[in-house]
Amino acid sequence: MFRRTLIAVAALLATAAVLAQAYRWVDEDGIVHFSDRPHEGAERIDLPTYRPASGPRTPLPSSAFSRRNDPQPDAEEDQTPAYASLAIASPAADETLWNIEGVLNVQLRLQPRLQRSHRVRAYLDGAPQNVSGTSFQLQEVFRGTHTLQAEVTDRDGNLMIRSEPTTFHVQQNSIARPRPN
Repeated sequence: MFRRTLIAVAALLATAAVLAQAYRWVDEDGIVHFSDRPHEGAERIDLPTYRPASGPRTPLPSSAFSRRNDPQPDAEEDQTPAYASLAIASPAADETLWNIEGVLNVQLRLQPRLQRSHRVRAYLDGAPQNVSGTSFQLQEVFRGTHTLQAEVTDRDGNLMIRSEPTTFHVQQNSIARPRPN
């Protein structure tokens, strides 16, 4: 039994060593390619092995993710693709939500993913709501029929894409009280 365990551990270590290799080459058009498989004329690159951090994780302050201190925009943002789709995944169209206590959980589907400099804005019953990301909560959503719509804007506030409006219903159980005699 010990021998099998030892063989399995050795195989895992050998696999990790193989996975830590990559190859780089430039084609005739000057495009740089990377692969995990050898290619003619490729340069071997040794990648560091993954080592998970130990100990408790300390959350970073939100300012650590701010783009204001970054003097150069990402090349990815310079070539921002148009969004293919934006839809409200939750709440579903014509869904009835029970006893949500005024807190609506919203999930959007956006393809491709949200770019860092772009912002999401939601409209609940036509009123704009400041939200962050494609998963968020809206407060003070009480009993009744509501409409929800979302849009993505670029850093200058220009509309990139807008979802179709979704109608949903909020119901609240009421406590039956005996009638006074």
